[in-house]
Amino acid sequence: MNWLLPLAFISALIGPRPWQPLTSVNLATIDIRPTWDSPWLQQRLAADPAAEKILNDYVAGLAGLGFSASQQSVAVNVGRYPAAHHQESRRLPAASLTKIATTLAVLETYGVEHQFETFVGWQGTIANGTLQGDLIIKGAYDPLFVWEEGITLGNSLQQLGIQRVTGSLIVIDRFVMNFNTDPLVSGELLKQSMNSATWGGAVETQYATLPTGTPKPTLQIQGPVQVVSAAPTIEQASGWLIRHKSLPLAVILKAMNIYSNNVMAEMLSTLAGGPANVVKIAEQIGVTPGEISLVNGSGLGEDNQLSAQAVIILMQGIQDRLQTKNLNFADLFPVSGTDVGTLIDRNIPVNATVKTGSLAVVSALAGAFPTEKKGIVWFAIVNYGNGLETLRSRQDRLLTALEQQWGKANQLPNQIKATLQFNQDPYRLGDTKRNEIIQAPGAQSQSLHPAP
Repeated sequence: MNWLLPLAFISALIGPRPWQPLTSVNLATIDIRPTWDSPWLQQRLAADPAAEKILNDYVAGLAGLGFSASQQSVAVNVGRYPAAHHQESRRLPAASLTKIATTLAVLETYGVEHQFETFVGWQGTIANGTLQGDLIIKGAYDPLFVWEEGITLGNSLQQLGIQRVTGSLIVIDRFVMNFNTDPLVSGELLKQSMNSATWGGAVETQYATLPTGTPKPTLQIQGPVQVVSAAPTIEQASGWLIRHKSLPLAVILKAMNIYSNNVMAEMLSTLAGGPANVVKIAEQIGVTPGEISLVNGSGLGEDNQLSAQAVIILMQGIQDRLQTKNLNFADLFPVSGTDVGTLIDRNIPVNATVKTGSLAVVSALAGAFPTEKKGIVWFAIVNYGNGLETLRSRQDRLLTALEQQWGKANQLPNQIKATLQFNQDPYRLGDTKRNEIIQAPGAQSQSLHPAP
């Protein structure tokens, strides 16, 4: 069929038509360039064959020493994107990297500014410097009530005019001192801390860290320590003297992570709802189910397991939450070159913010460090096998090699610059400003409510 005839016929019917261009698209108004924060470009910038080789050599070196390559999980990220990895989703015993999950869960539960409140009250009468009756301590499961806090609490009571207690020291609720979760023992420690005549070398050592001129308390409690149930004691109390506030939660977490304190971690995990809830919170912020399994909040035991990839997600989740409070990851974890604790004898790049973890056959290290070419690099290394010193040395060498590859940062980015220092002003242990007077002796008695 000759299709030219119908076309000519149609053209004759409608007549000649002027050419009409398609609706124009103003390309000048559309930015087709990849933005610096686009996932595509960030992923391309993060990728680095040289880093992959460094990591492959690291794993091969461990294998050459007899470590199983399948029992190592490593992830190195530039920002949110992987730069090098080896079995990054493999879940392995992670020791104290568990405390990273605990830290996140406690932040979600309480917030960085939360302070635990311990109340001091009395039962009986107060006259001429003597409490004829009992001194009462209502605990709040404060994880960092230590010698310094007890010393200055004793001073505050004496400044209120109480020099002697004829009765007992009554402990109610969960009072913990010096990381001892037995309330009876903690009560004995508090009683000792408030009377310098009973001090030993340990108390004297911590007293020496307090500001020059801090008085040595001499509060005498003649009766024994007793642990009782809360309800009847609160109802029978004659009044309440002091509200002792803990350091802010951010500072408590910093101390826990610097020294990798297992008791503090267990206490905080309990306050956050226990290990099951810690796992739930981790999965809610993006950790893949199956890449985290916990039986406690400290990391003690090989049943606490994380993948390297999960650890990075947890750390970045903490960073995201802290930045809304003008804090960052370095404010809650030890910084190489600044903090000591578990970083003694480590050769980690200066200004790296890290968390260590160790069990008999587990060595783990995770954190972030600044580089010149790649900015902030996040990493997690979970090693399994005998030979902790060897594994730690190899971890340090891996980080050093990556820093050499990407260049040492000329300056520390604000995103990982610590602004909070544990046991330095204004966050010192034993600061009397955290002992708030509720009622001075001789004032009208008041009930505990609504105080605690």
